[in-house]
Amino acid sequence: MPKIVLLDPISDDGKNILQNAPNIEFEEHLGLKGDELKKCLTGFDGAIVRSGVKITAEALEGNSRLKAIARAGAGVDNIDTKAATRHGIIVMNTPGGNTISTAEQTFALILALSRNTAPAYQALIEGRWDRKNYTGNQLAGKTIGIVGMGRIGQVVAGYAKAFEMKVIALDPFFTAQRADELGITLVNHLHDMLPQIDFLTVHTPLNDQTRGMFGKKELELVKKGAKLINCARGGIYDLDTLVDGLETGKLGGVALDVYEEEPCTSHPLFGKPHVVCTPHLGASTEEAQTNVALEAVELLLDYFTHGTIRQAVNFGTLDASTLASHRGQLNLAYRLGMLSAQLQLGNIKSCKLRFKGEVSKKDTSLISSAFAAGLTTAAMQEDINIVSAAPLLKERGIDLSIEKTSEIGEFSSLITAELFGDQGSVAISGTLFGNSMPRLVMYNDYQLEGYLDGNLLFVEHQDKPGVIGALGCSLGARNLNISDMSVGRMKCSRQPGGYHIGVLALDDEPDAVLIKEIAAMSPVSKVYPVKLPAPDVLPAWMA
Repeated sequence: MPKIVLLDPISDDGKNILQNAPNIEFEEHLGLKGDELKKCLTGFDGAIVRSGVKITAEALEGNSRLKAIARAGAGVDNIDTKAATRHGIIVMNTPGGNTISTAEQTFALILALSRNTAPAYQALIEGRWDRKNYTGNQLAGKTIGIVGMGRIGQVVAGYAKAFEMKVIALDPFFTAQRADELGITLVNHLHDMLPQIDFLTVHTPLNDQTRGMFGKKELELVKKGAKLINCARGGIYDLDTLVDGLETGKLGGVALDVYEEEPCTSHPLFGKPHVVCTPHLGASTEEAQTNVALEAVELLLDYFTHGTIRQAVNFGTLDASTLASHRGQLNLAYRLGMLSAQLQLGNIKSCKLRFKGEVSKKDTSLISSAFAAGLTTAAMQEDINIVSAAPLLKERGIDLSIEKTSEIGEFSSLITAELFGDQGSVAISGTLFGNSMPRLVMYNDYQLEGYLDGNLLFVEHQDKPGVIGALGCSLGARNLNISDMSVGRMKCSRQPGGYHIGVLALDDEPDAVLIKEIAAMSPVSKVYPVKLPAPDVLPAWMA
C-alpha cells in the first residue's frame, strides 16, 4: 500500500481526501530538514511539499523507495529536480492553483506603495494625524512594466488595465497578436521598458537568466521615482541595487513578498522609508491553499492508483517502447527547437513543423512536443518537458502547426522548422545520420551538413576568398579551437558569389568581444553563437 508524507501544512480539504482514499496511507511530518528529512523520505512512496521544506540532493541520497513528489504550488526551486530525476522520482507541480492569489498580492503591494498605506497606519498608531506627508499617487495614467506573461503576469496585466494603467510587457514567448488582444505593448528587452515605466513587477522563475535581472545598469536606465514589486522569487532584483536606489532617491519604492533565503526576519530593506515587505503571502489565501492542496493530492492519487503522470516538470508521459522507437527523432526535434530559440528572431509569433518521408509515419505530435520543449527550454532556461512545453507555447499565444508528407526527397526523413518572429523568420532542416546522429542540413536556402551539439557559431558572409581564413585567425588569437566546420551555398544556384552560411563547432564558448569583432568584418552580414547540449546529453524525459 503506497504511503504519502505531508512535509508542509496543507488545507484540511486535501487531508480529508487522503484520509478517505482507499489503499493509501498518509502521515504528517512537518518542517523536517537535514538527516531527519533524509531518514523520513526513505519510509514513503510519495511526498507533498509547499515552499517551506527543501528537498535537496542530500535528502534524496540513497533513497530507493520514493517515487513521486507533488509541489502544492508552482515553483519547484525548493526541490532538486535533477537529483530527483537521477533517482527516478517524478516531480509534479500545481501552477494554476495560486494564480489569482499571487496576482492580487502583487496589486495589493502596488496600491500600498502608491498610497503609503503602511506608514500612514503606523503614524496613526503613534498618535499622529499626518495627511500631508503621506500624499500618494493614483494608478490611472501610470505605466507598469511586467516581466513574464504567464498565467500570473496576464492576470496582473488585466488588473492594471482595469485601473486604467498602460501596460508594457517583456516575454520572448508572448505574441504580438495576444498582446493586442490584451491591449498591452511588447518590448524585446528590459532596457527598452525601463525609461518608460512607473512600476515594475516580475513574474518569472529564478534562474541564471533572471538572477539579478535588475542591477546597477538597470537602475541608471529606470525612470526616477519608479517603484519595484517582486512576488515571484527572491534574487531577481539585486539587493544592493535596491538599497542604493532607495537611498539616492532614484527609486520611489520597493515592495517584496519573496526573499533569497526564507524564512526571512532580518533584511537590509526592513524599516526603510518607501518599502513594504510581507512574508511570502502570494499564495496565502484560503482559496489558493485549498486549490493547490487538492490538486497536489489528486496528482499523487492518480499516479499511485492509475499510474497517470500529469504536470510533471522532469518527466513526460512516455512508455518504454514508444521512447525506443522515437528517441532519435525526438532528440533531433529537441535540438532543432533549442537552435531555433537562439537565432535572434525577437518575440516569436508562430512555428511550423514539416515532416517529410519516413518520419511522417511516426507520432509527429510527440515529436512536435519535443521541438516545443527544446524551444521553450532554451528561451526560458528551465527544465521543460514534452508534457508542459506545448501548453506553454499556447498560453503565450504562439501557434505551432504541423504539415507532413510521406514523399521521400533527398533524405529518407526530414524535419523542417520554420519560425516567424517580429525581427524576421528562419527555416532550418535536420535529419538523422544512422539512428542517433542529428545533423543540420538546411538553413533557410543554404545547404550544409552541420553538427547539432556543443558550442556553434553561425556566420553569414559574402562568398569570396579569405573570409574563412580571417575567421580562423580571430578564433586562433583567442585560442578557440574549431572542431568542425560546415559551409554552404544557396541551394538554388550553387554558384560562386552571393552569400555563404558557415557553421563552426568550437571547443569553447566565444565571448561577446569576439562576436562583435567578427560582426565588424566587412564580408560578414550576421553572426550569432548557439549553445546546444553535448552529443550524449539528453533531457531527463528522453533519457
